[in-house]
Amino acid sequence: MFLDRDGTLIEERGYLDRLDLLSLFPYTIDAIRLLNRAGYATVVITNQAAIGRGVIEQRFLHTVHAEIDARLAHGHARIDRYYFCPHHPDADIAEFRRVCDCRKPAPGMIEQACREMDLDPARSVMVGDRWLDVRCGQRAGARSVLVRTGHGAHEEERPHDNLRADAILNNLMEAAGWILRMSSR
Repeated sequence: MFLDRDGTLIEERGYLDRLDLLSLFPYTIDAIRLLNRAGYATVVITNQAAIGRGVIEQRFLHTVHAEIDARLAHGHARIDRYYFCPHHPDADIAEFRRVCDCRKPAPGMIEQACREMDLDPARSVMVGDRWLDVRCGQRAGARSVLVRTGHGAHEEERPHDNLRADAILNNLMEAAGWILRMSSR
């Protein structure tokens, strides 16, 4: 399963530039543990323009992900891998200023994860709180779920032409339940 980070796994904070701002949703550990126990790979797919904008450095991003891992581990849950895109067309740091194939809604991070982890996108789901997450999943050949946490409730009010999520649900726990029900069919 492909999971957006901010607004899906953790509370949306804008640019997360301090570790004390990191807050998992209360159901995140349980939802990830359910997916783990069902045998799903759990892969975070996250745009991190804060790197390209000079707000954070990559080592801080790795610290955030290590902290998420530590909190999940207390609940016997795990993220199998993190993929992030530091690029943005308007990035302040020149090496990150570009249009790329990894920045969502482009499917590059999902495609890379599928290659490296031997995952089948047709048997996967992208869960996120923005339409760009839905589009990313669909472009990669996966089903997509929009959750109402983070920006999701506002996004739901502004549907995009010719773009539909396979499901619109309240949060990651509901998405995990939907994924498990869909896999038993």
